[in-house]
Amino acid sequence: MAGLSVEYYTRIERGSLDGVSEQVLDAIARALLLDDAEREHLAHLARPDASAALTPHRRRPAPAKVTRPALQWVLDTITTGPAFVRNGRLDFLAGNRLGRAFYAPALTDTQRAPNLARFLFLDPAGRDFHPDWEIAADNSVAILRTEAGRNPHDRALHDLVGELSTRSAAFASRWARHDVRRHSAGTKRFNHPVVGEVTVAYEGLEMTSDAGLVMNIYAAEPGSESDERLRLLGSWAATQLDANQNEEADRA
Repeated sequence: MAGLSVEYYTRIERGSLDGVSEQVLDAIARALLLDDAEREHLAHLARPDASAALTPHRRRPAPAKVTRPALQWVLDTITTGPAFVRNGRLDFLAGNRLGRAFYAPALTDTQRAPNLARFLFLDPAGRDFHPDWEIAADNSVAILRTEAGRNPHDRALHDLVGELSTRSAAFASRWARHDVRRHSAGTKRFNHPVVGEVTVAYEGLEMTSDAGLVMNIYAAEPGSESDERLRLLGSWAATQLDANQNEEADRA
């Protein structure tokens, strides 16, 4: 279907991609009915050096922290829904108050950047937090696999994948599938330990000013039970903040 000999295609499947033309890659993508995310992944695998020259920001390891204070200011202006910034490794890097309260079960690790994939696969609370755990697991691994194609030399990503593959059979089996996808919009269900089950729509916005970072914003349907529960979570988060500030004042 792609117009290639069996020998040539077999060589490509084994990873011998030197000299493969764009026309050949396009023919393979059409024959395999690849979607946009899969086509992009194929291009990254076939042209790592060319991709670096054309889009150097994609070849740098995903940022491990947020360095611009203005980004936190922007997050803090979002007050009615959870908002947070992550990198391609699914490290939770920054959030507004509601975002931090929403993901509080995943933000307990004080020794390193909280990682949503590590929480999902290695923390028992991850299964409670995600009622649709199988879907969440598939999506998380696909995001990490996509990032591995973009940044094959990211040591921190290699370490994370190694840790998860060793400690979670569910992760290892999914990683072996080589699934990739874009995760930019949709709906999700969560089971928050404070307010219960919440269904939200989400938008993932790639940040052109901070390459490799994605801002995720959640919103519940106005007037819905989930909307009321997010409001309740916001009140709880404000109460917790006031309590923490009072404790700090007493210690001072």
